[in-house]
Amino acid sequence: MALSYKARRGLSLVILLVGLPAYIVVAISVVSLMDRPPFWMELGVYLGLGILWAIPFRHVFRGIGQLDPEAQKAEVDAPSA
Repeated sequence: MALSYKARRGLSLVILLVGLPAYIVVAISVVSLMDRPPFWMELGVYLGLGILWAIPFRHVFRGIGQLDPEAQKAEVDAPSA
């Protein structure tokens, strides 16, 4: 089932305000369990984890920065006075 534009906006806000900080804490915890690896390895782990969190949420974030497609369709369909 496809999410509406408003549902995707709300879900993306929750993901960014709650999920992302929680994921950052988990990522830092994972790296701290590695007993301070070399800088290049630590950087690689952070880059990998930074990309990895966004992959499952691609569909949610796609098009959020644009105007609501339903509102645009209503403007086009409505006759001007």
